Amino acid sequence: MKARSLSQVVEMVPDGSSLMIGGFMGVGSPETIVDELVRQRKKDLTVIANDTARPGIAIGKLISANAVRKAVVSHIGLNPETQKQMLLGKIIVELVPQGTLIECIRAGGCGLGGVLTRTGIGTIVENDARKVEIDGVEFLLNKPLRADFALVHAFLADYLGNLSYALTARNFNPVIAMAAETVIVDADHIVPVGVIGPDHVVTPAPLVDYLVTH
Repeated sequence: MKARSLSQVVEMVPDGSSLMIGGFMGVGSPETIVDELVRQRKKDLTVIANDTARPGIAIGKLISANAVRKAVVSHIGLNPETQKQMLLGKIIVELVPQGTLIECIRAGGCGLGGVLTRTGIGTIVENDARKVEIDGVEFLLNKPLRADFALVHAFLADYLGNLSYALTARNFNPVIAMAAETVIVDADHIVPVGVIGPDHVVTPAPLVDYLVTH
């Protein structure tokens, strides 16, 4: 793990990158990293996340800044700007059921070949999907998801990069930290090694590449 300033870690993100971003309607999202992505005018990004939040909040800021080319999310219902851009053809939105989405990310992190699910059987979703039959039952095969970068928000990080999360702000963060080539973490508090008890470490240090210093 390497400590870097906010501007330095965002400078490492090229235009056109794929980003997994933690958070659920902004809760648990790395707001400072998102703000810096907007400030540095990153563009043509693919965002893989639970949602696009709301205008002015977390991923919603990237949408309003026209920085996102494609969003792979479970819903966009509370962000009218995402809906508007999708209808105008400015952004590609790939909607994935929430459980399927997080399992595909987990599969990407664990090196699995994909996720089999019944969700979508009998709907238009199955038209372009690969089907697998097991014991006479049809499943849809969803491929694993990985990204160039995972942008993670944690409550605590120690000097080695071990992470702990606060309540529901944990959400997608630990899973995306396993499924990206480079993991960048913004933590509310950076503490000495030993302050986070071993049983409270959720994301271990070897998964973390960069920790933002303020």
